[in-house]
Amino acid sequence: MEFRTEMPDADRQAAAHLLLTHGASQPMTSRFFATLVPMLLARGVAVTRFEFAYMRQIRVSGKRRPPPKIVTMFPEFREAVNAVRTHIGPKPKLLVGGKSMGGRIASMMADEFFEAGLIAGVVCLGYPFHPPRRRESLRTSHLEGLRCPGLIVQGERDPFGTREDVAAYALSPSIALRWVGDGDHDFGPRGSSGFTRKGNLAEAADAIAEFAAEV
Repeated sequence: MEFRTEMPDADRQAAAHLLLTHGASQPMTSRFFATLVPMLLARGVAVTRFEFAYMRQIRVSGKRRPPPKIVTMFPEFREAVNAVRTHIGPKPKLLVGGKSMGGRIASMMADEFFEAGLIAGVVCLGYPFHPPRRRESLRTSHLEGLRCPGLIVQGERDPFGTREDVAAYALSPSIALRWVGDGDHDFGPRGSSGFTRKGNLAEAADAIAEFAAEV
C-alpha cells in the first residue's frame, strides 16, 4: 500500500483531512489530482492520496489492466482509512472520497466508517451513476439510504450521470450535490460554454472545503 502526503505537516495544521483515491483508469498522479490537490491545500484541507494495488502495478509496469471487482478492493481501502486515522490522530475531521470509481468505493463503505467514528463525511468527484449510454444500469442503491454526510461534485454533462439524469434519482437527504458548469467526467467544459476546467476544479475545491467545514 502506498500513501502520499502533499505537505510535511499538513495533518497537524489542518482541521480537516481528505483521503483521496483515483478512478478506474487514472493513477493518483493524474492531471485531475495534480490540479485539484494544491487547491484543496490552499483552502485548508489536508490531503493524502491513496492508490490501489492494481493501479500501482500499472504505473510501475506500464502495462494496462482492468480494475478488479469493486468488493475485492474494500480491504485495501479499509486499511488505508485506519492507517490515516491512526496517523493524524483523533482530532482532525477525516473525509474519504475519490474520483469516479474511487468515490463509488468510498461511498459504498462510508456508513461503516461513519458509524465506527472514523470519518465525518464522504466526497465523490464525478460519481459514476451509470455506465455511459447505459442509463438503466444504475449504481445508486446504496446512495438512497446513505447515513454518512456526503458531497457529490458532478459535471453537468457527465456521461456517467448528467444533471437531468440525477434529478430523477432518489438520493439520501444526507447527500449534497454541487454541479460544475458544462463539465464532463473530468469537469472539462466545451470551449464555447464560458467555463474553464481550472475554474470548475476550483469550484470543486470550494465545495469540498465548505463541506469539510460544515460536517
